[in-house]
Amino acid sequence: MKIAVFGQFYQNSTSPIIERLFAFLNKNKVQVVIEEKFAAILVENKSIANTYQKFSSHKDLDKSFDLLISVGGDGTFLRAATLVRNSGIPILGINAGRLGFLATVQQENIETFLQLVLEKKYTISKRTLLSLKGSSKIEEIKDLNFAMNEVTVSRKDTTSMITIETYLNGEYLNSYWADGLIISTPTGSTGYSMSCGGPILTPEANCLVITPIAPHNLNARPLVIPDNTEIKLKISGREENYLVSLDSRIASVKNEAILTIKKTPFKINMIEIPEETFLKTLRNKLLWGEDKRN
Repeated sequence: MKIAVFGQFYQNSTSPIIERLFAFLNKNKVQVVIEEKFAAILVENKSIANTYQKFSSHKDLDKSFDLLISVGGDGTFLRAATLVRNSGIPILGINAGRLGFLATVQQENIETFLQLVLEKKYTISKRTLLSLKGSSKIEEIKDLNFAMNEVTVSRKDTTSMITIETYLNGEYLNSYWADGLIISTPTGSTGYSMSCGGPILTPEANCLVITPIAPHNLNARPLVIPDNTEIKLKISGREENYLVSLDSRIASVKNEAILTIKKTPFKINMIEIPEETFLKTLRNKLLWGEDKRN
């Protein structure tokens, strides 16, 4: 088996995770290829020897890889998705962060869950992505034009609200007077959108959520729409620019520009272990339905 390993940060708490991970992979004679910047961090901290193969970009991840292991929090998992892209390589997240909603494997379960992976006792959860196109080029995101969680537009250099004209498949929906607007995938429905009052969707739902950020209107509620909907946004406000983000990647866009958001033709394959399903994660991480009577 050939496995890519990716991470972004190293803390003291990361050390036992790395030790257990690489001890298991080496014991089972797995061919390990580490992202070069992460490898340099691990070598510098004397967590691994400088003998492993390395990869530098998504171009190095071909069909010979069986999976990619993300070591970190959910932000690292989202970054790992930008490496995998449309290759179809499944991603498994080992949590070295805080909540770990996408990175579901906890330190104490590393060996047990990786053994299940080697035995192919897992399922693939296919996660929808969103793409963004502007009426003018958005240089900051042209090479990574997809989001696994959400596309967000928001005000930039002002405390004033912005106005977001919204169209679904060419038909006018309404104009949101708000701090911004979130277009969320089912995966992202447990993130920023949820914090702004949006509903939680199961990963298999063929839906998107439009969630306004602090709308100045009691009638502007989150809206669930089919995921084959083409969404067009026209943003206006008092400033010359506003912000658009794809997950954690941010760009500045001119006032009055038109954004088109739609589902990508490919999905991200996320490895789901039977002991860490979406519903179990909801209960364990978000305390879903927590009630002393249950």
